[in-house]
Amino acid sequence: MPLMNTPFVPGECERAVEGLDDPGMLAVARAEYRYFSGSAEEAAREARKLLAHADPAARLSACLIYAYANLTLGQAAQSRMALNEIHEALQGRSDISPAHGRALNAFVGYTAATLLHLPLPQEAPPMKEFLALLPPGLRAFALYVHAHRLYLDGDYARSLGVIEAVLMGQAVTYPIPEIYLRLAASMDYMALRKPDEAREQLLIAWHIAQPDGLVEAFGEHHGLLGGLLEATLQQEWPDEFKQIIDLAYRFSDGWIAVHNPATGDMVADNLTTTEFVISMLAARDWSNKEIGAHLGISSNTVKAHLNSAFHKLGINARKDLSQYLLR
Repeated sequence: MPLMNTPFVPGECERAVEGLDDPGMLAVARAEYRYFSGSAEEAAREARKLLAHADPAARLSACLIYAYANLTLGQAAQSRMALNEIHEALQGRSDISPAHGRALNAFVGYTAATLLHLPLPQEAPPMKEFLALLPPGLRAFALYVHAHRLYLDGDYARSLGVIEAVLMGQAVTYPIPEIYLRLAASMDYMALRKPDEAREQLLIAWHIAQPDGLVEAFGEHHGLLGGLLEATLQQEWPDEFKQIIDLAYRFSDGWIAVHNPATGDMVADNLTTTEFVISMLAARDWSNKEIGAHLGISSNTVKAHLNSAFHKLGINARKDLSQYLLR
């Protein structure tokens, strides 16, 4: 994932990509750029060309991009195929040097499993065994993945501690990992019911991402951000917000198509983004008044959206929401 491992000034992402010398890494970085800027069709097309690349690092990176781009495209079978390739690599099939090959395999395996909210593969080594072998940008993203896993475990304070340590320890800024780290911090703060701190982190991430149109991460995290995008971006950046919501719908549909069968969970696929956000907050014991103040809508509007969600899910009470939602 060369773009993930490249420091660049916001607004200079494409120039940074085209400045890469190695042809294989240049091709991967172009696919990354297409993906992170919300062009899933182009990302999948570019990544598909690299799935049989002679360089195993390029090949494995392409698998990860291809898997996630096809979630947005609603191509669950293609995503599963790429995820299976990643799983096979994690089992030991690598033609890089043994130590660095295992580190790259573990990085991709951890990333693929955690961001789909799947259990880690049994073959995954402890993170401490491979983290130091990763280059700095990938190491920062791996620690985002670790923070995300802590979030899923409900350990929000530790997740924030990991994120703070990474951001304080960076000598240079790697924009892709930092966007993801800041979004994870926003998730943690929302879970801790600290929306002001969450909004601050979201805006830092947005000001890094917006000059290059790196909107995909915001669509990916929409459901976990608890209405922050609506409360923070909708008024000032309406066009970008619409693009993000479209990405959120498409990515969520693909994510659920892979996640639910693999886990047996029942994450809802029939709610609007507003219903999902309100249901997430309600499941975390936010009152209708608190939700309305956060989203800038009336308590009655919140109640109407909740009633619609209850009807679609076939439930009657807030306590029944959690089985249909993200953590």
